[in-house]
Amino acid sequence: MDSRLKVLRLFKALHRTRMKVFKDDDRALAAAKQKINDEFRKNMHETSAENLQKMVKMASDVEIVLRQSVLQMEHVAEKQLVLRPREELLLENVPYCDTPRKKS
Repeated sequence: MDSRLKVLRLFKALHRTRMKVFKDDDRALAAAKQKINDEFRKNMHETSAENLQKMVKMASDVEIVLRQSVLQMEHVAEKQLVLRPREELLLENVPYCDTPRKKS
């Protein structure tokens, strides 16, 4: 029962991540939903604890990659794209400095 609960939580987490990552992109939302559902449905009857553990690890890695690495871009004109990063992906732009700053 514990592994079933893990799988269900992961399934829901993937769908929540899909909704954030592909926000306002209906085609990508539908494709991601279809892929997530197909993969979980394909392995629904898996009973081997070892295989379940591998698949759970793979799915959690996919969720992390989606959340941390995927950016949306939109075509606005020929040869012109607009980047739409999510707030959690933006980092403060602090220049790198080899030497420490002197305190005043």
